[in-house]
Amino acid sequence: MDKTKKGKCPVMHGANTETVDSVMSWWPNALNLDILHQHDTKTNPLGQEFNYREEFNKLDLEAVKNDLKKLMTESQEWWPADWGHYGGLMIRMAWHASGTYRIADGRGGGNTGNQRFAPLNSWPDNGNLDKARRLLWQIKKKYGNKLSWADLFILAGNMAYESMGFKTFGFGGGREDIWHPEKDIFWGAEKEWLAPTKNRYSDDQNRETLENPLAAVQMGLIYVNPEGVDGKPDPLRTAHDVRLTFRRMAMNDEETVALTAGGHTVGKAHGNGDASILGPSPEGAPIEHQGFGWINPKGKGNAEHTVTSGLEGAWTTTPDRWNHTYFYLLFTYDWELKKSPAGAWQWEPINIKEEDRPFDAHVPGVRRNPIMTDADMAIKMDPEYRKIAERFYKDPEYFGKTFARVWFKLTHRDLGPKSRYLGQDVPKEDLIWQDPIPTVDYTLSESEIKELKAKLLNSGLTHTELINTAWDSARTFRSSDYRGGANGARIRLAPQKDWEGNEPERLAKVIKKLVSIQAGLNKKVSIADLIILGGSAAVEAAAQKAGINIQVPFSPGRGDATPEMTDAESFAVLEPIHDGYRNWLKKDYSIKAEELLLDRTQLMGLTAPEMTVLIGGMRVLGTNYGGVKHGVFTDNVGTLSNDFFVNLTDMKYTWKPLNDDLYNIVERKTGEIKWTATRVDLVFGSNSVLRSYAELYAQDDNKQKFIKDFVNAWVKVMNADRFDLKK
Repeated sequence: MDKTKKGKCPVMHGANTETVDSVMSWWPNALNLDILHQHDTKTNPLGQEFNYREEFNKLDLEAVKNDLKKLMTESQEWWPADWGHYGGLMIRMAWHASGTYRIADGRGGGNTGNQRFAPLNSWPDNGNLDKARRLLWQIKKKYGNKLSWADLFILAGNMAYESMGFKTFGFGGGREDIWHPEKDIFWGAEKEWLAPTKNRYSDDQNRETLENPLAAVQMGLIYVNPEGVDGKPDPLRTAHDVRLTFRRMAMNDEETVALTAGGHTVGKAHGNGDASILGPSPEGAPIEHQGFGWINPKGKGNAEHTVTSGLEGAWTTTPDRWNHTYFYLLFTYDWELKKSPAGAWQWEPINIKEEDRPFDAHVPGVRRNPIMTDADMAIKMDPEYRKIAERFYKDPEYFGKTFARVWFKLTHRDLGPKSRYLGQDVPKEDLIWQDPIPTVDYTLSESEIKELKAKLLNSGLTHTELINTAWDSARTFRSSDYRGGANGARIRLAPQKDWEGNEPERLAKVIKKLVSIQAGLNKKVSIADLIILGGSAAVEAAAQKAGINIQVPFSPGRGDATPEMTDAESFAVLEPIHDGYRNWLKKDYSIKAEELLLDRTQLMGLTAPEMTVLIGGMRVLGTNYGGVKHGVFTDNVGTLSNDFFVNLTDMKYTWKPLNDDLYNIVERKTGEIKWTATRVDLVFGSNSVLRSYAELYAQDDNKQKFIKDFVNAWVKVMNADRFDLKK
């Protein structure tokens, strides 16, 4: 297959086929459904009845904050604190927990406490953060189930800054821990840590070609290589990497400079020793190390002999407290390249005054040179970054406010809308990146809902138009960062109203009619609610055609966002470029359509059985993009029947490939082409697991179960972003 003509892979490819550590490795091209069962309830020791939101609300947050501030300055012998303060270590832990977030698919980030597990707990860039987590154990042990590890990581970073004299913007809790590794997240195809960057660029000279959906430039890094591209110092080239990487983390130039400077104002890099003799990472360490990794056998093995990144030194004169010397040192001195004791490239000042040198973190009375990474020097040498940095240098108050807000954004970006935030420290301000939605003040009675359904079904819009609009509005939801979904009705706003996958002409027709209906109502009902109610009413009508009377549950309460509440640029990443549920691909991708379907399904928070029943129902409802007939295995389009599964599993047909994606379904006896199908359709008959679900729904005694399960899955999609309905 010539992949040069294919569209760029839009998802975490490589994770949805079987791997060598699987019993299915005999069949490496088999579809791997594990991604849909990534956080099975069997792995969660707290049980299904546990409600973290309720537990967190019982927490004495002020007591936790005080305990954390106290912890910062209680240096422990087994891992002594730099300058007697663990602030730099805790900030790095929170930063690296959050910094894996990428906007392309919303995966990564600090929302799940996944830094406790492989591969993140053993990434080279997370070296010695195992020590930070172990230092926090006394806090976690004390507050138990009321405080997740995920929330604790971020709160510890906040308290580190505050104990060093910086006022943070706020804190929101609500992050629930996962209990096993997210092995199906695509972090890159490399098989070795810190492999050359060319492995994830289609053109190594064009740094914009970093493979989607990745943000980090190398396997095992959170951001960019601190020594320079592929370890070769070149600040201007590094600036390109920094700009792209931070943009893929949802940060603009000003936010990038603020984060870099604010993060490097405190703490230090560690490289006073031979990195080659360090022990294995936590996941590969021997059992007696009890989860610790990177053990240094030389000297003390910690304190002044700590080796982490390989660079050695602090960025500022007083790295144990918030100050403004980062910009002072950066712009006051000329800097030259030197090697750290561990052999890493770093920049050090020329002819620095003695009083501007920081004291050694552990050896009393000894001063050391400050350092800068290649990314720090990029701030000085890149013209746009320098303008921003010079403004920060001249206006410390503005820098402090900017950093406080961007630190909050970094650590809360994947927590979702503000309605999910818990605790008394949640800022009152609505931030544009939180995708704000106005609250509604109406309720609807059962009779009012029934009346609205009748208006929608008799509006002149087809059932298919109503169902497709509801689906397209809801399908953008991502369980990775809780963005998208039907709430807000942003499908009627730019950029969503113009997305190809939303069939703009049909969409405009439906929205116009819904606005007209809304205008004639005695009670104001949001367009967002009307969109979902219209789709649900059409599903009910399709079930009635199959002889089943069933009510599709509907919960009013969605608001309508305005253009002013919508950052159109940030929503661009949510654009669907494939949707197996509507049998649509925007381009011919190098990745198989069924793998794309799994990726979308996992982001929507659906299981394999839910995916199966939704596909079968959507096909017979005639919801395919553009009205194409692929996979519509029924003579009664618009009736919610199990015909898709009945005919998929019927042995009176054979299946003839036309090309890589299209197939004819041919009657064995006559040779007549009965239907056409895509790979997404036929995978439900070819994959043994999916076929087992398909056969279940094809059974004569499961016609009613099919409809019931379809409705349940449909409602789950429609309500995915209704956090007010969740426990």
